[in-house]
Amino acid sequence: MKSLLFIFIIALLSLSACTTPISQNTNPNANTNKLATTTIPSSLTFNPNNYKTITITQDDQSLVVRAFENIPYVANPTEPDYQVMNIYIPESYFTGDSINGYTADTAPIFFPNGVGGYMPAKPMTAESRAGRDGTPRPNSVVAALMRGYVVASAGARGRTLGTDGNYTGKAPSVIVDLKSAIAYLKANDALMAGRADRIIANGTSVGGAMSLLLGASGNSMDYHAELQKIGAIMTADDSVFAVSAYAPITNLENADMAYEWQFNGIDDYHKMHISMLDDNVKRERIKANLTDEQKSWSNELKANFPSYINGLKLKGHNGRSLTLDNNGNGTFKDEVIYHLNNSANTAFKNGTDLNEFDFLAQRKSANPFYVADFDGYLRYLGRSKGVPAFDATDLTSGENNLFGNKTLNNQHFTAFGKKYGQGSMADAHTVKMMNVMNYIAQSPTEHWRIRHGVKDNDTSLAVPVILATALQNQGKNVDFALAWGVGHGEDYDLDELFDWVDKLVKAKGVGKSE
Repeated sequence: MKSLLFIFIIALLSLSACTTPISQNTNPNANTNKLATTTIPSSLTFNPNNYKTITITQDDQSLVVRAFENIPYVANPTEPDYQVMNIYIPESYFTGDSINGYTADTAPIFFPNGVGGYMPAKPMTAESRAGRDGTPRPNSVVAALMRGYVVASAGARGRTLGTDGNYTGKAPSVIVDLKSAIAYLKANDALMAGRADRIIANGTSVGGAMSLLLGASGNSMDYHAELQKIGAIMTADDSVFAVSAYAPITNLENADMAYEWQFNGIDDYHKMHISMLDDNVKRERIKANLTDEQKSWSNELKANFPSYINGLKLKGHNGRSLTLDNNGNGTFKDEVIYHLNNSANTAFKNGTDLNEFDFLAQRKSANPFYVADFDGYLRYLGRSKGVPAFDATDLTSGENNLFGNKTLNNQHFTAFGKKYGQGSMADAHTVKMMNVMNYIAQSPTEHWRIRHGVKDNDTSLAVPVILATALQNQGKNVDFALAWGVGHGEDYDLDELFDWVDKLVKAKGVGKSE
């Protein structure tokens, strides 16, 4: 059994920490589930002695865990405070025991990131965290450990790092860092509990977009040069088994059009201002109104959206081609409303009172509620961003800041933003590397779970619908839903998420002795 082999390797390495390159164990009795790897630099070899023991608690249940924290995952970091990873392993796996049917041999690896607003992110921990309103929020690290998963969370560079003329965290740094961390886990698979071919990436907002991008762009050569620069383990693959994304902010090149397709005609809003406070992302809402010029831009962006949708050649849930006419109406809009209707009826079946929502109507059906007034729903939802929502003409958005380069702090990344704004255009290849839609057709990842709140106005509903539909059209296993009553939230249904993960991995026999 590999679990016994794992314990033996840990005991052996406890006597002498690795200081020279090591290779995958080729013992024919070893569990063949473990990935074969090539030589690992000694500086990037997992050290089984570098841990502290902690006890985590959830719902009055306690679990002893070994915490391996602040592990460098690249050989040449430019921001060593961020390019590190925390790995948490249940103590039970060092004694040959099991949790939830998993062992050291078979446990999946949960890979959550704390990226928000494309800001620098430290690796997540097993400590409690405060939500945006200051109240405790679910800790996916703790919840995953209690389920018997190994947890690995990587920090990553962000757009505000570096100094004038030497910016170190611009695109594509964040995704390159996360890919490097995946490669570290794959390369060190034989030395760690858990299966590195069963990594589930998870994130929210921008972090959700990065989890999606991990799934879509696994092993793409587009990132090769950037990975080499920071000393990633190039001999290991960086693909993941499954993806979980909450409220993903993605498809940035087309997000401005999608936003105005949805919110055109709604002129007042409370825009989000994002900054850093003690390594945490701080968000503030500021009341604003669209100017006459912005209203004109909104009209133009909305008018451009149908051409983009029609060019995607998407097929909806019932096999219909998803299109829009020049006024923004059509089967694609129907598809968005279809997902809203599903959300409402799911909430109703779970006991939610929907009578307060004037935009809903009822009929005699197993799923009685439906959106009868889409414009009424949009007024209920409200706008949260100006025009353009992402590629600001005055280069003040976080996305403009993301697409700066080593010497320029902010740049445009769409033709529209450049047309009406000032400043330079980001490198096209860099823009490509940040968009999940550019890699779906070649994605090695089969399993996708995407959640977007019905009250989330940080991006258009069109964005996750496009993404989920495109994945389904590629034959992927997609669990997509709009969450009723939820805004731009995270990790609000962890039990359901981990039920989904368990079903996937145990269907392959990973939770059984093999």
